[in-house]
Amino acid sequence: MSTAKTLKDQSGEGPEKDPYPDNFKNMSQAEILLRVSDEISSMTTLDEQLGKLIELTGMATKAERGTLFLNDSTTGELYSKVAQGERRREIRILNTTGIAGHVYQTGESLLIADARSDDRFNSTVDETTGFVTRNMLCVPVKTRRGDILGVAQVINKTQGQFTKTDLDLFAAMIIQASVVLQSTLIVERMERNRVQEAKFLEIVAEVSSEIKLGPLLQLIMSTVTNMLHAERSTLFLNDEKTKELYTEIGQGLGAQKIHFPNNVGIAGAVFQSRESVNIPHAYADLRFNPAFDKQTGFFTRSILCVPVINKDGKTIGVTQVLNKKGGPFTEEDEARLKAFTAQIAIGLENAKLFDDVQQMKNYNESVLESMSNGVITFDEHGMIVTCNKAGLTITGCALEEVIGQAAASFFKESGDWVIDHMKRVEEEKKPSVVVEAQMKFNDEMKSVNMTVLPLTSGGKRDKLGTMMLIDDISKEKRMLSTMSRYMDAGVADKLMKGGEELLGGLSSEATVLFSDIRSFTTLSESLGPQGTVGLLNEYFTLMVDCIQVEGGMLDKFIGDAIMAIFGTPFAHDDDEDRGLRSAIEMMKELARFNRERIERNPKALQVDIGIGLNTDQVVSGNIGSPKRMDYTVIGDGVNLAARLESACKQYGANILISEYTFAKLKNTYHTREVDRVIVKGKTKPVIIYEVLDFHTPESFPNRVDVLGNFRNGVELYRNGDFQKAMDCFNQGIALHPEDQAAKMYVERCKVLMKKTPKDWDGVWVMTSK
Repeated sequence: MSTAKTLKDQSGEGPEKDPYPDNFKNMSQAEILLRVSDEISSMTTLDEQLGKLIELTGMATKAERGTLFLNDSTTGELYSKVAQGERRREIRILNTTGIAGHVYQTGESLLIADARSDDRFNSTVDETTGFVTRNMLCVPVKTRRGDILGVAQVINKTQGQFTKTDLDLFAAMIIQASVVLQSTLIVERMERNRVQEAKFLEIVAEVSSEIKLGPLLQLIMSTVTNMLHAERSTLFLNDEKTKELYTEIGQGLGAQKIHFPNNVGIAGAVFQSRESVNIPHAYADLRFNPAFDKQTGFFTRSILCVPVINKDGKTIGVTQVLNKKGGPFTEEDEARLKAFTAQIAIGLENAKLFDDVQQMKNYNESVLESMSNGVITFDEHGMIVTCNKAGLTITGCALEEVIGQAAASFFKESGDWVIDHMKRVEEEKKPSVVVEAQMKFNDEMKSVNMTVLPLTSGGKRDKLGTMMLIDDISKEKRMLSTMSRYMDAGVADKLMKGGEELLGGLSSEATVLFSDIRSFTTLSESLGPQGTVGLLNEYFTLMVDCIQVEGGMLDKFIGDAIMAIFGTPFAHDDDEDRGLRSAIEMMKELARFNRERIERNPKALQVDIGIGLNTDQVVSGNIGSPKRMDYTVIGDGVNLAARLESACKQYGANILISEYTFAKLKNTYHTREVDRVIVKGKTKPVIIYEVLDFHTPESFPNRVDVLGNFRNGVELYRNGDFQKAMDCFNQGIALHPEDQAAKMYVERCKVLMKKTPKDWDGVWVMTSK
């Protein structure tokens, strides 16, 4: 049975109307996360911690079932350490399949409203267990460095659908727990290393008194060559990561190394089949690869090749002997070689075990040095033993100023609470987590998250000391993290370095982009509240990616509308082109988005948008009240971009740009001048252009002829020859019946033919926004 409590009744009946007590009622997210840390930290084993984590996340999201998968790098599988509601102890799936596999490979969190309609959903587990998955949340389990350890998911919200809030809370709980989980994993990994070292010593004792593996293997291969009267012998080991065979010990090769796929050539065939091969004439065998002879300058005549199988029955390499002197290799030669490879396997297992331990040690040291968190360890007397690079940075001390210092003296500036936590951890032998604490080093106050863990061993010497993890969450770091959600991380970093000058207010030229969904009310009524939120989240994700890939800054969401800026806080020499390229890509992504929606639901309504762009001087900075401020831009240029987005409906266009943006474009685009207008609230006319680059021959047929007729019609219209203008527009409509701009001009011409305004100059005055 799973270590976690079951959220669904084992009888197979559905959950009760509300099976959850008010465990998290009236609790803020911070309080929930603190509870997660406290309860998980109170567990002593990894299974208990994972079980408690899934139990808490299931309660918080009100899910029927939860599962946490860890990745098995050896098999490329995700396996369940805890699966609520599942009788079996473990479930295994490939880490490239299903929704869990997608999350593991991409690192993105997913909210799946209808699992069975999702192409990534793997129904095998449901078919095996009899469970029916309706909806789910799935998030990656990451280390502090961002490495993905596995995937956590909760299934079937008991009432209604999962929401974005559920997803954010679920992801936050997993992130909060990752520190404790990773620490436990390290401790258990250290224990496994200890066991491996013990096995290593046993194997060395069995093989021989020779403790140096290199000389031992050289002796064995030399013995093989001499015993079989061969010219050369080579040992190929398998690299599981690259799936290659490579030389480790090779007679006659010197320092030369050879790498090749483990399914190529004679050695590859033996490795794959696990059967010995004795070939009297190498070049007569189709499996033989002569490229290696060309690479080494050796001529191969006969080959005897046997697999190297370890004590667990796993093939770890191949031993190959070449060119027996005086004739082909015999069955007796094959038997002798198999006996020797058994000894080689033992030696290799010893070497691999020792190498793994050394690599793990180096890996742990590398992890500590590369961590952004400070890690400080103390002995049982409270003296500092080690401090990583991040710890030195956070404390502002040199290494010699830290090592050997007493904890009470080192943390004196921060207050007695630090030492009190360390003593409590030593006494209770349980981790302690303090969130958003204040620590002082060298007269500088730091806002930190602090975790103190006991260091223990399984032997008689139980008390080894403590380890402290310090996460610097100072104001600048939190602000940078927040700003990175709205703009490219590099832009956010530059903005942070710009200081008060940029945040306080700056006048600069920028290109402003507004977009809005057409007939959103009708669309939202057809989808319902949850469907509307899901659609907007998916739509905004696609649109914001188009903006940020061109270096634009997302200013804000206004309902279903988007406002973005190109050129502030940092300008490029082609911000107008960046803004227009972003708009074109938004239309292309929208077309793909609509196709996918129609494929999933043929009755789904198409999503259509209008986009307006304008280039002008704007004022940017932090604007708002002391309680709530946003970095944004204001000015007449912003208002004109909004007017152009609204005007898209009148002209039947998807992208309209002002003459000020058009004049500064450096690249060439498919455009047409659609009008000269005076927008509401202004007195000066502005020329507006429609951009057509995203159109296909199907969506805008006969483009050249249609644009020619339109251009001629606009010229006649401005000269007051409305009848001839109407004829040109009608010719264009005949070629492209869906040209709404031409149809609009036909209607205008009809009105103007009845009553021509005095002093006609071809400028149209807009009476609405």
